[in-house]
Amino acid sequence: MNAPVLRVAGLSTRFRVQGGWKTVVNGLNFEVAARETLAVVGESGSGKSVTAMSIMRLLNPRDTQISGSIMLGERDLLSLPEREMRKIRGADIAMIFQEPMTSLNPVRTIGFQVAESLMLHRGLDWAAAQAEALRLLEKVRIPAAATRLKDYPHHLSGGMRQRVMIAMALACRPRLLIADEPTTALDVTIQAQILALIRELQQEDSMSVLFITHDMGVVAEIADRTVVMCGGEQIECGSTADIFDAPARPYTRALLAAVPRLGAMQTVAHPLPFPAIDRQTGIKTQAPDAADTVRADAPPALEVSGLTMRYRMNAGLLSRERGLVHAVENVSFSVQPGETLALVGESGCGKSTIGRSIMNLLTPTSGQIRVNGHDIHAARGDRGAMSRHVQMVFQDPFSSLNPRKTVAAAVASPLIVNKICKGEALRARVAELLECVGLDSAAGSRYPQEFSGGQRQRICIARSLALRPSLLVADEAVSALDVSIKAQVINLMLRLQQEMGLAYLFISHDMAVVERVSHRVAVMYMGEIVEIGSRAAVMYDPRHPYTRRLLDAVPVADPRARLAQPRGLDLHEIRHTLRPPGYTPPMRRYQEVAPGHFVMLDE
Repeated sequence: MNAPVLRVAGLSTRFRVQGGWKTVVNGLNFEVAARETLAVVGESGSGKSVTAMSIMRLLNPRDTQISGSIMLGERDLLSLPEREMRKIRGADIAMIFQEPMTSLNPVRTIGFQVAESLMLHRGLDWAAAQAEALRLLEKVRIPAAATRLKDYPHHLSGGMRQRVMIAMALACRPRLLIADEPTTALDVTIQAQILALIRELQQEDSMSVLFITHDMGVVAEIADRTVVMCGGEQIECGSTADIFDAPARPYTRALLAAVPRLGAMQTVAHPLPFPAIDRQTGIKTQAPDAADTVRADAPPALEVSGLTMRYRMNAGLLSRERGLVHAVENVSFSVQPGETLALVGESGCGKSTIGRSIMNLLTPTSGQIRVNGHDIHAARGDRGAMSRHVQMVFQDPFSSLNPRKTVAAAVASPLIVNKICKGEALRARVAELLECVGLDSAAGSRYPQEFSGGQRQRICIARSLALRPSLLVADEAVSALDVSIKAQVINLMLRLQQEMGLAYLFISHDMAVVERVSHRVAVMYMGEIVEIGSRAAVMYDPRHPYTRRLLDAVPVADPRARLAQPRGLDLHEIRHTLRPPGYTPPMRRYQEVAPGHFVMLDE
């Protein structure tokens, strides 16, 4: 039997906290064989990422104590000097981090950043490194990769940046790839391609993978064996099929029970909260009854007509125009009070651009956006008046909150800016908002970094409700949360919708969550809506080829499905929306295939 690529024995990690030491990972034991994928799963705060950072020795040694043994082949990584570890990182072990924007250098082009690793570890010259960088970007499905080499990270969407990080990690063909939530920010089609790409590289290069995730569907899709962590400890380890079929611990059963499964809502007419799950017993209680909150007879809360957004692209600072990026092209839809319209599609398809346009953060090239009958761009000089009608919940709650302000100050900010109230009335309103999202009013004196990711998202929701808006734009608001916290935040949003009659524009790439929360679904592709209709029509009777491809790419939380029908690498070309100067987009036609169900006709 071949020796394992990675062998971890008795790994414990402690952090210095207020003069003492706190154990955050305690006594981990596992091995990763050649060509094997080991998944490490657990909720936020369970110690998954700390385990990965300990293996890579990326934690500050002044504030960290790591004990045990981490063997890469025959070398103990904990005994190596830092100079030797620098040679191993990127060459023998590579890591894909969850947040690509904090991992990429904002003042370097992506072509340089991929090529730099090739020159450092593989000794390639500049020309050869650039050629190999282009090949890697194409391999991770970056559209128009040759034109993207000179782009900077802020030019790319979140999903595109993550693909660049994956290309950098794979550049030197490492023996071990540590992937820390690598597909969290990716839509399902790209996620399926990346998972298939990792499997393909395993076979080509005998690469091993340590895959950290909270998505049990991804675990079923890719992992040979699984380690379950809770509270910094390893509570269960075994083959993925065995853990899914017969989980030994209540916590593991609870994790599996919390996974939303596509197709579970076929007999339910309205959005349905997630059932409560007991972490001690793993028992799932019935979800509350669904409620119809849509006010179909009322004027629309949001009307978007012919929205078009184009960006000019230049070849350089003083160079001629390279063309226009048609980010959004002639998009129209409406949202009724109490209704949730889900906007889904691949990364870079224009979803977030629409959300930012509705928030008046971007000025469209053409088109009209009306919130409660008011044209938001006609009222551009009075942002305060419009912000009372529409608010936004962003994907990353930590970057949305000022770390130097208390939670109470963050929630009170819109009330103070708009001169709604002050003094005792302000304090009472902040306490009311925090309690509305399930937080104690005493939490207002604490800072954002003292809360978990799910709690921070609740704080952002409380702040967004301060001005009593009628419309919330939720831009990937739960995509970075683990399954149980995701369920809590979604249940909170559904409760608030029922109590306040809120309209939601729910921007997401998680099709199982979209199925759970939406009344209607709009599918976007290359800046255009290709299909729109009721949830049941779009999810269970998709008519456009892209919608079918999107649904087929959703990972199934069942390892047997993968073993019965393994997925290969989807070589379907990813198109881009960069058009040459003078390009005139074609006039699109839609067919109503059923009442309220519209599908774009192929040209």
